[in-house]
Amino acid sequence: MAVSLRDVADAAGVSIATASRALGGKGRVSEASMRLVRETADRLGYRVNALGKALREGSDGVVGIVVPMVSNPFYASLVHEFEDQLSSRNLKLLIADSHGELDREVERLEALAGRRVRGIFVVPAYFDRSRPTITKIARQLPLVQVDRRVEDDATLTFVGVDNADGVEQILRHVSGQGAGTVVFVGADDRTSVGRERARAFSRGVEQFGLTAQRPVIDRYLFEFGLSAANRLLRRSKLPDAVIAGDDLIATGLLAGFARHGVAVPDELLITGFDGTILADICNPTLTTVAQPMAKIAEVAVAHLMQQIDDAGAAGPHVRLRATLRPGGSTGRRPARPAAHSAT
Repeated sequence: MAVSLRDVADAAGVSIATASRALGGKGRVSEASMRLVRETADRLGYRVNALGKALREGSDGVVGIVVPMVSNPFYASLVHEFEDQLSSRNLKLLIADSHGELDREVERLEALAGRRVRGIFVVPAYFDRSRPTITKIARQLPLVQVDRRVEDDATLTFVGVDNADGVEQILRHVSGQGAGTVVFVGADDRTSVGRERARAFSRGVEQFGLTAQRPVIDRYLFEFGLSAANRLLRRSKLPDAVIAGDDLIATGLLAGFARHGVAVPDELLITGFDGTILADICNPTLTTVAQPMAKIAEVAVAHLMQQIDDAGAAGPHVRLRATLRPGGSTGRRPARPAAHSAT
């Protein structure tokens, strides 16, 4: 196992900050402490992380980020928050879009590594298939997974929200609004987020004594929300509430049901997930679970900087809490209408 800066500091009996200054030759540190730290580092076989040193001392460093769909308002907002965090450190952000495709993701990650960026943030396109490349890149330079993660990633840093808690908040809310029958309209299990939200829905249905209809599963797309509304309308009976996997799907559902004259929330409740601007511009406004995007960026950047400072730093998993944000789409208890059919 690689010797970390913390190992050197602990062995020398000094703080990490003092050890860093002593090894870097900068900042206020006594000659005795500098000699002690350097002798300890030599004895333990510690080597200064040159990449981290270059980043700390440079003003034109570049950090990359790979997202699955930059046009998705959630990722657009997230990228904005990352730019704010990095600019305060005199770092630039290079944005790459994988379009949720494995080949493009591999190409983008390898291109960023080839450009010798200082570190990479990545939203994995796949829970399983993205793992080999992400693991390989993480051995070459600092890397933090954001929003989504890959399987068997104990050594990789991850920062995202507690999806299970977010879905639980939604189900508690619609249950309190009188919903008894619910359906999940979300993404498939190719991503960790898709898996976590779908499984949390199944657990929550039992927890709150709800009845679940057969789910409708595809991708995080507005167009999927439109088609899902049509598919639900072809069923013999609508549920009391539709729980969408994200705000994009939810806005598609709202538009789809509106085209067929289904009144939301009078006849049907709809919820989203993410807390994007879409939730505020819908009519009615969308009940959603808002992700703390600024905090996600802040924590992720802090962990990337920690990796840069200490190449042997462990890869923690950080789960932040999302917050229920009620809107007009669940504003009333749903009346039980007669069966609907697509027209």
